[in-house]
Amino acid sequence: MSETQAPNVKARVKDLNFYYGDFAALKKVSLDVEANEVTALIGPSGCGKSTLLRCFNRMHDLYPGSRYEGEIRLYPDDVDLLARNIDPVETRIRIGMVFQKPNPFPKSIFENVAYGLRILGEKRRGVIAEKVEKALRDAALWDEVKDRLDSLATSLSGGQQQRLCIARTLATEPEIVLFDEPTSALDPIATASIEELIIELKRRVTILIVTHNMQQAGRISRHTAFMYLGELVEFGETEQIFTRPKKEQTENYITGRFG
Repeated sequence: MSETQAPNVKARVKDLNFYYGDFAALKKVSLDVEANEVTALIGPSGCGKSTLLRCFNRMHDLYPGSRYEGEIRLYPDDVDLLARNIDPVETRIRIGMVFQKPNPFPKSIFENVAYGLRILGEKRRGVIAEKVEKALRDAALWDEVKDRLDSLATSLSGGQQQRLCIARTLATEPEIVLFDEPTSALDPIATASIEELIIELKRRVTILIVTHNMQQAGRISRHTAFMYLGELVEFGETEQIFTRPKKEQTENYITGRFG
């Protein structure tokens, strides 16, 4: 553990710049992500929220012309996730991601959750079955699907599909889970279910969530980062950000004056 790293910090972003070609999408972003808590990223469209999120699991590596500067250090290992010697595939196992729209594979419910385990080389049927059940329980889906694990995942409702994608992410036991607007395509009932699940999951994993829904950020997060034009404008405890923002830009966004 580094001398400056507090014991409850899971990841530290330091002076992060990110470029799509010549375009600077992130500019000198620095923040700490607290372990076993929910950190929300808010701001208007195009402000860099999802770009920052995808730096954590090196999703940008999949597209040519992207470039990182700075660091994202993961603790307690104290490794820089952006270092060239770090395998992006291994990073995506340690740091899972749940996308805006449910994206189950065209496979059975069971095989969707088992997919990551098989990628990791697990061949023991008993171990796979045990971990699939645990992940489905952790995603609050087991009781709804335990009698139809061989059914196609696409037969599930939208909210169930999103919880299945969460289970698929949890099966490989990630340290951090990234959520990119995970409820924007869901109805209010399914949204409430996912929010309850996220609050429960923070006991096991660290969570970073991008949301356009400020009420959602207020309900589920401990810390909130407000971003604008690729810069981190303000970062702090969620209650402070929403009730006593220190920056005028933050207050204008929170009160609906822009964005």
